Amino acid sequence: MSDDYLRKPFSLAPSPAVDDTQTTATTYTPAASTFSSAPVSPYLNYDSRFLQQAQPEFIFPEGANKQRGRFELAFSQIGTSVMIGGGIGGLAGVYNGIKVTNALNQTGKLRRTQLINHVMKQGSGTANTLGTLAVLYSACGVLLQYVRDQDDNINTIIAGSATGLLYKSTAGLRKCALGGAIGLGISSLYCLYLLAQESNNTNSSPKFL
Repeated sequence: MSDDYLRKPFSLAPSPAVDDTQTTATTYTPAASTFSSAPVSPYLNYDSRFLQQAQPEFIFPEGANKQRGRFELAFSQIGTSVMIGGGIGGLAGVYNGIKVTNALNQTGKLRRTQLINHVMKQGSGTANTLGTLAVLYSACGVLLQYVRDQDDNINTIIAGSATGLLYKSTAGLRKCALGGAIGLGISSLYCLYLLAQESNNTNSSPKFL
């Protein structure tokens, strides 16, 4: 077996026919035109299209979860809550600032300063509120996952209720209970949404990759 044969990659295209009657001039077809269009390994003599990509793309250590836990998700949840709160508060501050400055007939630099003050004050306040709620919810969720050694919808409901109770714990018993009820309602709706999504995915036909 010659070295030239080993250097040529595998090809599905048939070799060009050779005309025996042509003796004077011989035309050679470029080797690249007879090769397959699929990517071919430069080291192995086979077509990569025959490889079946049935294995998972990512390899997880034995016993590791295939999704991030509550502690890993806590950082992104807190940061997202703060940014969303700042955006909502900023828009509300622009609206209130325009309303107040129009009522006081303020113009020029004075109006611009008042708008900036309203945006900064209301934006920071809303961002602080949503960030605090996210920190309380994430802390309760991480603690429940550590204590119960599992992550399910029960942790979500308990964490949401505890967040409402803790956030309004200094405002009196009545407001504390109201905050817990609101947290329970929001977390329950979120769990119902997740269950609906899981049922839809179960009823759908499986996808084979």
